[in-house]
Amino acid sequence: MSETESSTSEVGELSRRPGRERGREDGKFGRYGGQYVPEALMPAIEELADAYERYVLNNEDGFMDEFRERLADFGGRPTPLQRADRLSERYDTEVYLKREDLLHGGAHKLNNALGQVLLAKYMGKERIIAETGAGQHGTATAMAAAHLDMPCTIYMGERDINRQRPNVFRMKLNGSEVKPVTTGRGTLKEAISETMRDWAATVEDTHYVIGSIVGPHPFPVMVRDFQAVISEEAREQTVEKTGGLPTDVVACAGGGSNTMGAFADFVDDESVALHAVEAGGSTLEVDEEAGVAPNSASLFAGEEGVLHGARTKLLQDSDGQIMESHSVSSGLDYAGVGPELAYLVDEGRVDPVAVDDDAALEGFHRLSNTEGIIPALETAHAFGYLEEHHEDLGERVVVNVSGRGDKDLDAAIEETDQRDVPNAPDMSMFTGGM
Repeated sequence: MSETESSTSEVGELSRRPGRERGREDGKFGRYGGQYVPEALMPAIEELADAYERYVLNNEDGFMDEFRERLADFGGRPTPLQRADRLSERYDTEVYLKREDLLHGGAHKLNNALGQVLLAKYMGKERIIAETGAGQHGTATAMAAAHLDMPCTIYMGERDINRQRPNVFRMKLNGSEVKPVTTGRGTLKEAISETMRDWAATVEDTHYVIGSIVGPHPFPVMVRDFQAVISEEAREQTVEKTGGLPTDVVACAGGGSNTMGAFADFVDDESVALHAVEAGGSTLEVDEEAGVAPNSASLFAGEEGVLHGARTKLLQDSDGQIMESHSVSSGLDYAGVGPELAYLVDEGRVDPVAVDDDAALEGFHRLSNTEGIIPALETAHAFGYLEEHHEDLGERVVVNVSGRGDKDLDAAIEETDQRDVPNAPDMSMFTGGM
């Protein structure tokens, strides 16, 4: 069945909004994207591109029907769109929360992980590998692999392992092997590089589940299409609840999977403003001599370059060397961003903004004590933006709550203790226990 033919599944109809076609044929988003990979990986990339077209786009063998059925029964979709009553009152605007934190596993990551692990089974692969930063993608991949009876290895930076112990334990509980990566700063960038090396040596029987809209084609479009269920639901739910589309959609942005998931079905609606909120870290200044960017704001402050198989916006020095990034949230701590987001920023369709660590922590505590929802530190950046810029937004705002904050409690306790954060709990009770 061709892309232009009707589909028997609901998702087939929903996925045919014109903006979703971008990048599918050649993996290019303007001058971004592409396939910058070693020759040894090209057979696997070509095999995956063929499988993506047959199974994901054309629903061969009912793949997408099974995917949606498993998302509902195993994942718990659809997730709610909740009016945030106290935030709406605070900002004198209608604030709605897309509750991806209620998806099985506590984050949007399962949408893509389940899709890719299921695709690997349809392709006849025998082993799953993945990288993870905050641990949410690793957790989701481990859950999907256990659910579908696939052996799984997760690469994770040593620094992130120490920051995200609960998620590491969850991966192991699901039967996955977690391999520490000790090179560089031991964060997401190094974990992706190590996973790429594994895949190059095991392409015949292994599928690499990339966790974001990064990497060589077809990963950016495939991950977007799996995550687009977020905006498909949000679009229908907003119209049902309010009688119209949102004026603004806000989502945090690291690699960009939850961002494009939240944006995908609204890209063609020019009346809907799209705001990608990056990690501003401690400052947007860079220290070239030390090779450090104390932020992860690639869209806001990055320059064009190639990383992990695609041309995109990167944090790099004047010689083109990738700089070490920083964020209070592990999942945003990445020196690049998905090529489609880079393109949409250049086109003026997506507004890139940066929120610093302090504002993110304030957002973390504010959502917790006003709405009873403890967000992931990644998600908290979106609420930091909402606090600082609500007067610039329209009358009906949807914020994607990309994940829940259970995994971040240790980090939040430590970071809160070091700062004077409004509305934070009294930290003196932890004296001697920090």
